[in-house]
Amino acid sequence: MPRVLITGAAGFIGMHTSIKFLNAGWEVMGLDNMNEYYSVDLKRDRVSEIIKVAESSINGFSFFVEDLNSNIWAKLSEYKFDAIVHLAAQAGVRYSIENPRAYLESNILGFQSVIEFVESQSIDRFVYASSSSVYGKSSVQPFTETESCNQPESYYAATKKSNELMAQSYFKTKGINSIGLRFFTVYGPWGRPDMAPFLFANAALKGTPIKVFNHGKQKRDFTYVGDIVEGIFRSIEGFDKVNGAEIFNIGYGAPTGLMDFISEIESATGRELEKFLVEAQLGDVEVTYANTQKLQSTFGYSPKVGLEEGVSNFIEWFKSYHENTSN
Repeated sequence: MPRVLITGAAGFIGMHTSIKFLNAGWEVMGLDNMNEYYSVDLKRDRVSEIIKVAESSINGFSFFVEDLNSNIWAKLSEYKFDAIVHLAAQAGVRYSIENPRAYLESNILGFQSVIEFVESQSIDRFVYASSSSVYGKSSVQPFTETESCNQPESYYAATKKSNELMAQSYFKTKGINSIGLRFFTVYGPWGRPDMAPFLFANAALKGTPIKVFNHGKQKRDFTYVGDIVEGIFRSIEGFDKVNGAEIFNIGYGAPTGLMDFISEIESATGRELEKFLVEAQLGDVEVTYANTQKLQSTFGYSPKVGLEEGVSNFIEWFKSYHENTSN
C-alpha cells in the first residue's frame, strides 16, 4: 500500500485531499500545527471526518500535531513515503500585511523543512500548493504559467513565488523534481471561515450585512474544492510525466463577477443580502483567470464543477454543519 504525507491535513484542502487518497487506497499520514488563525474546532472536526473515512476503509490514517519547523522530521524519517503533498501554510492575503513574520516562518522556513525532508528521504513525488496570487496585477489574462510573476501585491504572494523559486533551485542543484500547483480561489464544503463564501453564507443565514470590496468590481476564477483535489491526486499519480520543477494552474478557467457569486449565495440560501459597497482592500487584485491548458495536456484533466452546483453543495454543508455544532 502506498503511503503519502499530507501537510496541512486539518486545513480546508488538506482534509479533502486526505480523504481522496484514503478512498484511492493510500495510507495517509497527516501533519498540522492546528494554529489559531481561525477556528481550531473546525480543524478538529475536519480531522474527525478523515478518521471516519479511515475507519471504514482498510487504509490507515495517522495524524501529528506538530509545526513544520519542529523536530517531527526525525520521527517521520522512520517511515517510507511514496509521495508528499505539501499544503501547510499560513493563509490569508491581508493578514500577511499585518504579520509578515508568520508567513516567513511557515511559508518560507516551513517549505525549506519539507523540501529538505524530500531530499534526505529520496521521495520521488513532491507536490506543493502555490497560489494564483503570484500573478499580481501585471500578468496578462488568462494567466499562464510562463508569466514572470515578479510583482507580488502582498507578502503572502511573495512567499508563494519564493516557494516556486526554491523548488526550481533544488531541481537545478540537487535534482529534486516537484510540482507546484497554483490554486485559484478555492471554495466548497468545510471551507475557511475567513474567506468570502463562508462570510457571505453566514451573513445570509443570520440576516446580517456584508461588505463588498472594490464596489463589487472584482472577478475571481472560483474553483470547487473537489476539482482542486482531483488535480492534486492526478499530479501525484502522473508525476512521472514531469521532469524538473514544474508549475501548473488549477482553476475553473472562467472568472465570475463578485456580484454574480453573491447572487448564487442568495439563490442557494433563499435570502437576499444587504450589501455595503466599499473600497478595494490592500493586496487584492481585481481579476483572476486561469489558463488550464498545461494541466489538461499533461494530466488529461481540467476542473468541471460549475458555480451553481458548487455553491449549492457548499450551502448544503454549511447549513448542516452549523445546525449540528455551536460553531
